[in-house]
Amino acid sequence: MGMSGAYGQSDEQEAIATLERALELGHNFLDTADYYAIGHNEELIGRVIQGKRDKAFLSVKTGQLVTAAPNGGMAPGPVHTHPDYLRHTVFYSLRRLKTDYIDLYTPARVDPKIPIEEAIGALADLVQKGVIRYIGLSEASAESIRKAAAVHPIAALQIEYSLWSRDIEADVLPTLRALGIGLVAYAPLSRGFLSGDFQKPEDIKDSRVNMPRFQGDNFYKNLELVNQVKNMAAEKGCTPAQLAIAWVLAQGDDVITIPGSKRIEHLEENIASENILLSKEDLQRLAAIMPVGVVSGTRYPERFLGALNR
Repeated sequence: MGMSGAYGQSDEQEAIATLERALELGHNFLDTADYYAIGHNEELIGRVIQGKRDKAFLSVKTGQLVTAAPNGGMAPGPVHTHPDYLRHTVFYSLRRLKTDYIDLYTPARVDPKIPIEEAIGALADLVQKGVIRYIGLSEASAESIRKAAAVHPIAALQIEYSLWSRDIEADVLPTLRALGIGLVAYAPLSRGFLSGDFQKPEDIKDSRVNMPRFQGDNFYKNLELVNQVKNMAAEKGCTPAQLAIAWVLAQGDDVITIPGSKRIEHLEENIASENILLSKEDLQRLAAIMPVGVVSGTRYPERFLGALNR
């Protein structure tokens, strides 16, 4: 997402080099969406995987429409997962990606207008036809996950999960494990805040200025938490970002994470998180620093919260 302008200006050549480096290092899970800059991100990935499709696992989200923002840019619009739409839009993704199948195809949100059983039924048809290999869900409630899994096996749920966003541990994560569904944790660095790079709200120059955790008093309260993580990372000889990613990876073998890297240096830093082993004591210390509910501010602005956990 960041490679297509989601968090400020991006460099297309650097993005391509970063994707190529990921594949060189064996990190093949490429997550995109048809609405990331209206197909730009899929086209970018399509250029990279030509001649090496077998090296990439393509994860594509759909169903999140966009609308015009007041500043002339784009903003999230309504969710649309009507079966006819899903059967139709997948072929645009295939064309942009220059491939004849998608590995994991995921409705980006649960559509309140369409029974989830109908949406999953349409995706099951695409699996049968060989257009997609696996079906995913994103930001779904435990109830919706169970309904979907009753129609067709669900491979993975993509949802925000980090030291700062742990609400899924109460109901969603146990449901995933009961049904044998994997977890794709996005925003493991809470959109970069856990990297420790920001020291004041004015450091934010992109769309994150609209995120409550990055605003006003919330920012400074959350910065105190990040500074504790920075101290612990220094003791362990790693960066705060690596420590935060290592925590996510330590939550189970059924968890993968997709930190948004748009430069090679950040990609390689993030990948090195795999080498950081956290002891039981380390995990307990992090839990004490970041207990559930301690973070100030919601992870999305109020107007977007209704689309979560449906």
